[in-house]
Amino acid sequence: MELYSTKAHNQANSKLIGDEPVWIFGYGSLIYKVDFPFIECRTGYIKGWERKFWMQSQDHRGTPEKPGRVLTIHQVNDAECFGMAYLIDPVVLKDIDHREQNGYLRQSLDVFTHCGEKLNAITYIGDPDAPVYQPESNNQKLAEQIYKSIGPSGPNTDYLFNMADALRQYNENDSHIFDIEQHVKDIQALK
Repeated sequence: MELYSTKAHNQANSKLIGDEPVWIFGYGSLIYKVDFPFIECRTGYIKGWERKFWMQSQDHRGTPEKPGRVLTIHQVNDAECFGMAYLIDPVVLKDIDHREQNGYLRQSLDVFTHCGEKLNAITYIGDPDAPVYQPESNNQKLAEQIYKSIGPSGPNTDYLFNMADALRQYNENDSHIFDIEQHVKDIQALK
């Protein structure tokens, strides 16, 4: 299987970005792995979206032959999804486009910060038409795939555990992530 990439599509949309700093919103690894320069950051949430391990990872937490799982968001009425908003120089988007190239498309969403602001932020969302977008409702199956997957960025379990720890650090509950985390720990206990 060949690596599926949305990098060129997102960079073609860069023409809409000016020279002024822009906000980006991260709901997954951008919460705990901030490997890019930023001007400011805020905690906040987006309304009507829910986080799920519905993306196959071919380039970071798995390979094209044996993909791992990473997060995306999908629309759900009355849901709220916690994350981090970063104010960045637009040139930084090139690096983030590379990081989020495996099936993610840029979209603008309103972010409601914990200090009462409403920001419009670029958010990378899994493209439902991409072959790597794979909804799965069985958390045990997701846990088994995450447990077995390793990619250039390391074990898929690291992604899961770092995400769960980051949410706990901010006192945020996410039953999807915490349930999968428990399934993975149960698998590890049997090995």
